[in-house]
Amino acid sequence: MIKSSTRAKASARDRLLQAAMELFYNHGISGTGIDTIVARAGVAKKSLYNNFASKADLVNTYLEARHAEWLALYDNRAASAEGAVERVLAVFDAYQDHAEFAYERGFRGCGLLNAAAELEAGDIGRDAVRRHKEQVESILRGHLAELFPDDPARAATLGAHIAFLLEGAMARAGLEGNSDRVRAARAMACDMLKGH
Repeated sequence: MIKSSTRAKASARDRLLQAAMELFYNHGISGTGIDTIVARAGVAKKSLYNNFASKADLVNTYLEARHAEWLALYDNRAASAEGAVERVLAVFDAYQDHAEFAYERGFRGCGLLNAAAELEAGDIGRDAVRRHKEQVESILRGHLAELFPDDPARAATLGAHIAFLLEGAMARAGLEGNSDRVRAARAMACDMLKGH
């Protein structure tokens, strides 16, 4: 996320998106009005509509930004991971990094799932969240396929199990406001992969 000193130098679009990211995460999408976003960004209301077609467009851009933010956390962790097991664990480490970020009002869980819970069934934003979760599971399955090259069914099943473990840990971490559950889930995943 952009620090306030950097925000003044950012474009109106970037400032609006950053304000939306902070406010949507802290207060929810429904609990955040356009006027609040504009005030937080320090831009004129017209700037919002010059950069985004609607609040729904801003929400979708927010979801894409959250996805990219998590991928960057994962890529950073995976870059120093040695071997497939460590790359699987890097997924947990990226979620832990997410949980330990200095949020203005504390950690509230996965920002994408929080957003999806507010969106109606069939909303394109829910599809974006589903694609993110599918990509995380695909990353896990890819690393597990390296561990079990002769047993793709095992890699797929274990990938689903670890993805469920991760999602459950994130849900509980969001409720508890810290990364303890993510660390515990990482240890469980490590046990599952011992002696692969």
